[in-house]
Amino acid sequence: MSEAQDQSAELARLVRDNEALRAELEETNQGVLALYAELDNQADALRQASELKSRFLSYMSHEFRTPLGSILSIAGLLRDELDGPLNAEQQKQLAFIKGAAQELTEMVNDLLDLAKIEAGRISISPAWFDMLDLFAALRGMFRPIVDGDDVDLIFEEPEGLPKLYTDDKKLGQILRNFISNSLKFTVRGEVRVTAELVGDDRIRFSVADTGIGIPEELHDKLFEDFMQVDSPLQKRLRGTGLGLSLCKRYAALLGGVVGLKSEPGVGSTFFVEIPLSLQLEAAHHD
Repeated sequence: MSEAQDQSAELARLVRDNEALRAELEETNQGVLALYAELDNQADALRQASELKSRFLSYMSHEFRTPLGSILSIAGLLRDELDGPLNAEQQKQLAFIKGAAQELTEMVNDLLDLAKIEAGRISISPAWFDMLDLFAALRGMFRPIVDGDDVDLIFEEPEGLPKLYTDDKKLGQILRNFISNSLKFTVRGEVRVTAELVGDDRIRFSVADTGIGIPEELHDKLFEDFMQVDSPLQKRLRGTGLGLSLCKRYAALLGGVVGLKSEPGVGSTFFVEIPLSLQLEAAHHD
């Protein structure tokens, strides 16, 4: 009789424990569901905020382009002296106006590119091309900037390298950004552009300079949006801080990566490594 009572008490205790456990599980499930709902709401809010930011950047960029184009056109007419000759001081002031308008145009173009990438509206158009042609185009583009300067821009001929199947315009934008950056922060010496195979199916383009260099603690941050190196040169040379961030995003669209090796007072080497042949599905997946 006593044993039966003990078993009955034990059973009742087990039932109570089971009920308590079920109540606890139910409460936990409700908490998990509430957490999922909150995360979904936050994800929706983040998506909406991202879309609004992209739309704002796109709208603002387009709206700025028209007046900036007008300023550059009028500056060009004045420079050509169609309404009569300008004196030296007027030519100097006109150069300031044109330079400021060009800087703003570059900033606007960077913002517009960022908005397009974030909205998924950047298209990739791969084709076969020779690296000799790419280097020749870049050399011609920068020749007016470096002629007579204290910095030599050197393109090492990419001899014996195969043709590439990728978007040459996006690759050109990456290299133009790297070269422009190096020229800005190199007072004297050289900026050297090279290409080399990495393994059997990848190629690395490098832009090495003898400029001011970048502290190691900034290396990981340099490819973030709106990041700029704090230096006297940076204070004189304005920009959006988007150039290297866009390079990283373009490289990802081409199935590749960007990187940096640098030492203060010695110089910097920026590189982009991409596949010899772009696989669009893999690039979109990345």
